[in-house]
Amino acid sequence: MQYRKFGGTGLTVSRLCLGTMTFGLQTEEAASHAILDKAADAGVNFIDTADVYPLGGTEQLAGRTEEIVGNWLKGKRERFILATKAVGKVGPSSWDQGASRKHLLDAIDASLRRLGTDYVDLYQLHSDDTQTPLDETLEALDTIVRQGKARYIGVSNFLAYRLARALGRADVLRVARFVSVQPRYNLLFRQIERELLPLAQEEQLAVIPYNPLAGGLLTGKHRHDVAPTEGRFTATVGKAGEMYTQRYWHEREFHTIEKLKEIAAQAGKPLTQTALAWVLANPAVTSAIIGASRAEQLTDTLAAADLTLDADLKAKLDEVSMEYRWGDAAR
Repeated sequence: MQYRKFGGTGLTVSRLCLGTMTFGLQTEEAASHAILDKAADAGVNFIDTADVYPLGGTEQLAGRTEEIVGNWLKGKRERFILATKAVGKVGPSSWDQGASRKHLLDAIDASLRRLGTDYVDLYQLHSDDTQTPLDETLEALDTIVRQGKARYIGVSNFLAYRLARALGRADVLRVARFVSVQPRYNLLFRQIERELLPLAQEEQLAVIPYNPLAGGLLTGKHRHDVAPTEGRFTATVGKAGEMYTQRYWHEREFHTIEKLKEIAAQAGKPLTQTALAWVLANPAVTSAIIGASRAEQLTDTLAAADLTLDADLKAKLDEVSMEYRWGDAAR
């Protein structure tokens, strides 16, 4: 496993981060712990979760993933960089969501209780709450940092202009500053290359992209004319299955994947490893978030950390996927 500095901080993290959003719905606790064991044995020291997980779960199930991660971390918390997120709806009240002072101060305490720890290393806004003033959100996060409940703060699913504004307001208010951004990024979604990644590099922000394999589509195992029977494109993950289908399950994407499979085959490399190595090859990327519903699914993705793409192979992948740079999706 390789490691890299976390943006402009003094923190060091593994180049692969284990995402846990399948834990508690697609994957039961014992299997989830097996996945965590395999990632840890490979040198992964960075774990990402969220208070709304598992993916596709109901409000009543929200927080189950954090509980599973917390149970696994008992006795070894100090060995791992732990990240979680808030903003999504986790309860019946109107204030059980968003980035208000009330919700964030409640949410961090609830996450710490479920995770069985006194602090998280990285506390992130899961999405941009445009209904709450940025100053209120930033001051609440600063309180959380000053109380020692989070070491660093970051964002996910933010447009570049909103992140830039948040960084500016933090400087003016002299409060804790965001140190990372977690966007969607893969060969089938490259929009962040235009503005978000240049901003991250200029501001020395760590970039920890999720969906590097497009929900499993970039493994090459799916066919457009055959309905999936498992994974993130099915009804087993509730409305999330619809979201993933809308994102990726299109003829254009499958046509591109065929080209990518051919390029990877010519290079003698599996598409899964090639697609993930392409994400890691971007100099702005700190650590790519990988996930699994079974431990054996990690075999190819873990190997990608040691795969270096030669210039010719990367250029071919860039060219085939160039059209996916254009667009304005927020997440």
